Amino acid sequence: MVVFCKKDMLLKLLSTLVLGLLSVPCLAELQRFEHAAKPDGSLSFLVVGDWGRRGLYNQSQVALQMGIIGEKLDVDFIISAGDNFYDNGLSGVDDPAFHQSFTDIYTAPSLQKQWYSVLGNHDYRGNVEAQLSPILRKMDSRWLCLRSFILNVGPEMVEFLFVDTTPFVAQYFTDPQDHVYDWNSILPRKNYLNSLLMEVESTLRESTAKWKIVVGHHTIKSAGHHGNTDELAIHLLPVLQAYDVDLYINGHDHCLEHISSTESQIQFLTSGGGSKAWMGDVKWWNPQEMKFYHDGQGFMSVEMTQTEIDIKFYDVSGNVSHKWSTSKQLSSAI
Repeated sequence: MVVFCKKDMLLKLLSTLVLGLLSVPCLAELQRFEHAAKPDGSLSFLVVGDWGRRGLYNQSQVALQMGIIGEKLDVDFIISAGDNFYDNGLSGVDDPAFHQSFTDIYTAPSLQKQWYSVLGNHDYRGNVEAQLSPILRKMDSRWLCLRSFILNVGPEMVEFLFVDTTPFVAQYFTDPQDHVYDWNSILPRKNYLNSLLMEVESTLRESTAKWKIVVGHHTIKSAGHHGNTDELAIHLLPVLQAYDVDLYINGHDHCLEHISSTESQIQFLTSGGGSKAWMGDVKWWNPQEMKFYHDGQGFMSVEMTQTEIDIKFYDVSGNVSHKWSTSKQLSSAI
């Protein structure tokens, strides 16, 4: 009964949408990709965010350890949580930063897998279409970056929903400071966000996957430098709660972090330690929710089956700094 009430409230919320439009032109349906699980039905992948600095700020060292762990786990793919190229994204498809920060850095055999990437706020300071361009995929077939998209693994095992979070943040529009953002295809912003929220709600409502994982660049809950992203807490979080999302994975704060919610089953996982980190920049957080915080570089791994998820955070030396697991029962046929 409680779940239905939550969903009824959500539908009312989406019918009015806090952003206040009476009618919204629909965006094209989110593109959907399929990725096979291992023959035994398991899946493993790495997550890294906030990395693209031409190997500097320990990016190369993190990449080295990712390669070692990637081989050990036989990872199926890598997720990039955004801020792929500092400081101002890519200037075009011929920007040497693509090779200097990606192709030439993540060279380990285990990392020659598909990379599924979202955009971060720094990426929006460059030519966004360059990162989305199939030309980059021809240069390096591992690269796949879209604003928002869906990834399915296994027959109803897990559904990933990658969400374009940067346009939610009002400050980038109202007070961009000295930065110039590429808002082509985003304006009018209200239309874009309302349509995106409808696509997110529809995707999660119709999902029959055992596990639901949402990936975005910006934090929803974080004790790091940027802290919570209020716009996502207002507009996106209620949708994730209503449809029983298991994990929300993000970057943005340059740290490694795990927060458990007291309001839902969602685990909030920050993997923003791909290069430059902010040591000592952490705020107080309810110890009942804060499971782990590391103010240094590193990355995250996820191993999962139909019934179990195992998560590990690794520091810049490849040491396991934190691990967490959970399980679900298989649904029995009636």
